[in-house]
Amino acid sequence: MATKHGLGRGLGALIKDNASPQAQAQQPGAGVLKIPVERIRKNTLQPRHSFDEQALTDLADSIRQHGVLQPLLVRSTHDGYELIAGERRLRASVIAGLSEVPVILMNIADGQSLELALIENLQRRDLDALDEAEGYQVLATKFSLTQEQIAERVGKARATVANSLRLLALPAEVKQMMTNGDLSAGHAKLLVGLEIPDEQTLIARRTVKEGLSVRNLEKLIEKVRQVPRKPRVSRDDIPAIHLKGISDKLHHYFGTSVRVTPSSTYANGKKAKGLVEIDFYSNDDLDRILGILGLGGE
Repeated sequence: MATKHGLGRGLGALIKDNASPQAQAQQPGAGVLKIPVERIRKNTLQPRHSFDEQALTDLADSIRQHGVLQPLLVRSTHDGYELIAGERRLRASVIAGLSEVPVILMNIADGQSLELALIENLQRRDLDALDEAEGYQVLATKFSLTQEQIAERVGKARATVANSLRLLALPAEVKQMMTNGDLSAGHAKLLVGLEIPDEQTLIARRTVKEGLSVRNLEKLIEKVRQVPRKPRVSRDDIPAIHLKGISDKLHHYFGTSVRVTPSSTYANGKKAKGLVEIDFYSNDDLDRILGILGLGGE
């Protein structure tokens, strides 16, 4: 009789919630099969891009002694099987020299297979911070899930998902430092709080060069924020020669003082909003102005 193995509370709950009746019929109760490792194709949406070689070696040693204790989840394809969950076990099994691995065969659709593969990996505690963020991004874009829905599926707080996604906005150089292991996720989350990408990069370089701890980086960023900045050079979008004429026209139209502050353009191309202020001196005066705007009679 085939040995039954658990899927883990998180993934098991997801399968119960999301799988079709056909898929449920081929879950753990249907037994464990053994199939050749070369017939298993890895999932295209595996969020983990890097695997700890020492951890894989340790797992391979364990598999040599005890075998694969938790079956892989797969689904059938036209040319073999596609992995849903268990890539670390599959890789370690190959290192251990196994020709076959135990699997649980599931009958689920393409989209659901990819979603389950992502979610199963995102529930892991040892996932790289950028891999985790990219996984959330795929769930949001490919499967149109909100941050609340993603958080519910992976069993984490919505704020955790939101903060993770913010890491993807960091400059490429900073993200490479994270991939290389020079910056931790804790460092990166502090750098996200800086608004200027060049500033993020410069402080990240200093962090790596000086070997700053997360706490020391936090102190450095606090100092940076306290330094008074030079006024940003900007240009008014409405020339001063035209501004008075516009104000006068509005004054005559509304029968009261009107001040116009033009929008402006900074040297970097960003915009600052303009402002129109209309004076009124009583509720009746306000009603009069609203009437002119076509908003009276409410």
